[in-house]
Amino acid sequence: MSYFVYILASQRNGTLYIGVTGDVVRRVHEHKYGLIPGFTQKYGVKDLVYVEVLDDIVSAIAREKQLKAWRRAWKIELIEKTNPYWNDLYATVV
Repeated sequence: MSYFVYILASQRNGTLYIGVTGDVVRRVHEHKYGLIPGFTQKYGVKDLVYVEVLDDIVSAIAREKQLKAWRRAWKIELIEKTNPYWNDLYATVV
């Protein structure tokens, strides 16, 4: 089974959210349509701008924690390496 570390954004250079899941389609759908109350719903963080696939949950959680500890500038640089225009990648993972 694959696990996913993902970054959502409210807009280009906007509010960021980093998460981990075993079902990226379901989880991003929940964020996108505000199905679960919380940070992403409150701040309108809906666009999937970065996804990383890992082989096991331990590695995925470790990577999520690593990214959350990064400076904002490093997160933006990571996003822009693979998604320079901050396109919503949701359609590519469905």
